[in-house]
Amino acid sequence: LCLFLQTHLLSYINGKNWLLHSDRDPIPDVPAVYFVMPTEENIDRLCQDLRNQLYESYYLNFISAISRSKLEDIANAALAASAVTQVAKVFDQYLNFITLEDDMFVLCNQNKEIVSYRAINRTDITDTEMETVMDTIVDSLFCFFVTLGAVPIIRCSRGTAAEMVAVKLDKKLRENLRDARNSLFTGDTLGAGQFSFQRPLLVLVDRNIDLATPLHHTWTYQALVHDVLDFHLNRVNLEESSGTETSPAGARPKRKNKKSYDLTPVDKFWQKHKGSPFPEVAESVQQELESYRAQEDEVKRLKSIMGLEGEDEGAISMLSDNTAKLTSAVSSLPELLEKKRLIDLHTNVATAVLEHIKARKLDVYFEYEEKIMSKTTLDKSLLDIISDPDAGTPEDKMRLFLIYYISAQQAPSEADLEQYKKALTDAGCNLNPLQYIKQWKAFAKMASAPASYGNTTTKPMGLLSRVMNTGSQFVMEGVKNLVLKQQNLPVTRILDNLMEMKSNPETDDYRYFDPKMLRGGNYIEYQNLVDYIKGKQGKHILYGCSELFNATQFIKQVKCTF
Repeated sequence: LCLFLQTHLLSYINGKNWLLHSDRDPIPDVPAVYFVMPTEENIDRLCQDLRNQLYESYYLNFISAISRSKLEDIANAALAASAVTQVAKVFDQYLNFITLEDDMFVLCNQNKEIVSYRAINRTDITDTEMETVMDTIVDSLFCFFVTLGAVPIIRCSRGTAAEMVAVKLDKKLRENLRDARNSLFTGDTLGAGQFSFQRPLLVLVDRNIDLATPLHHTWTYQALVHDVLDFHLNRVNLEESSGTETSPAGARPKRKNKKSYDLTPVDKFWQKHKGSPFPEVAESVQQELESYRAQEDEVKRLKSIMGLEGEDEGAISMLSDNTAKLTSAVSSLPELLEKKRLIDLHTNVATAVLEHIKARKLDVYFEYEEKIMSKTTLDKSLLDIISDPDAGTPEDKMRLFLIYYISAQQAPSEADLEQYKKALTDAGCNLNPLQYIKQWKAFAKMASAPASYGNTTTKPMGLLSRVMNTGSQFVMEGVKNLVLKQQNLPVTRILDNLMEMKSNPETDDYRYFDPKMLRGGNYIEYQNLVDYIKGKQGKHILYGCSELFNATQFIKQVKCTF
């Protein structure tokens, strides 16, 4: 038996998991493995465990590098407790980040508020606080490249938080490379490190270059799940009614059951369709369901032909002995059951997304915002949508107007702005986000040069013919069947310019260091980069951000920043 102790339960592993700060009884004949951040609080608790002689031996794994002073604190505690020989191993694991996808990571911090968009953009932030934020981001990025085993070439915009991070990261990498014997990039397990001819390009981009994208109502499956559902660390939580019976008058309403689903790389449907437009996902779920039913009916038919009924193992064994065809059908049963599980999972998730689309008219918002961002002629008045009581929530209306305000080549006149503000107020919107965006736009002097989002159009296509059938799991009536045309968002354009070494005013003044999105990322940009790199043979992109937020979380931060 071995005990695993960590600050948060990140995964399930063989053995027994305990939270570090939980109450634990001594188990003197069992070794313990600690996986913790080297914070003052955690080090104090670790020293307390040593003094209390809780375990036979201690294997200490620190998520990021522990400082010499804290290491000395542990040594002193072990010495005082006569437990020096019990501390078997001490490791710096350099794992202070979270990998959500093969090509996506988020900076990991116990208190993510430290590196949030609001924290960096506070008007009252002190120099000391800003240094702490930058050091936290640099530590996570350093951990990432140690794990990757490569020294990056760094490019960043000037005069932004991205430049501050680049300077600090460059210094940290150089200091590590200077000591050849102890460098983390020169070991046999890490490859050629700084001597490789194929080094990664790290592009550090400040969130403020594009504030419209994180507000955008999206239309792809993964980004929609993140936008409208409770989706965190690849787990989506849904609320389901516990029953349909009507409650007696005066009785308490029935509690809603909460269900959680993990959307992981093992889920083939998720991997194939997470970047697809939602109508394609709805059709694919229906096709998978029809395929499953056909396979299930075939197994039942074969069993009926053989005169066998029931699901017991004896019946299945007899079927297997009689015919190769039946053997094939029966051997596919585990795969069939897994297929059914995934179909049920995505039917529930997609249905929950569809309910939000219908209730809030998200297809209308997506189409309208795409036209705003691509400077296409609008076929409906913005005031009409804001004033429509059936069109979305107050937050949806505020997101739409902020995108219009950010993307406009000329800010609306004071008279028009007052009219919009009255409509937003009447719709129940909090105007603090607008005040912040006005200040941001004035400070950045972007009124004359708003971010360009490329030429894109959304158009209806005959994609839902089968989904619209009576027997479909999804009733898509009233929802526009929009299929988006590929466009490059500002982050993708910047990466393209730097990766292909194109001359462009947008990136010509980027600083170069030879030794990720700061302030928040989103699944919209991630998917845009994934789509972009598909046409670049032999190249690979990793998207990283200091935090991963949806529009609701971003609006909340912007509201509190003002």
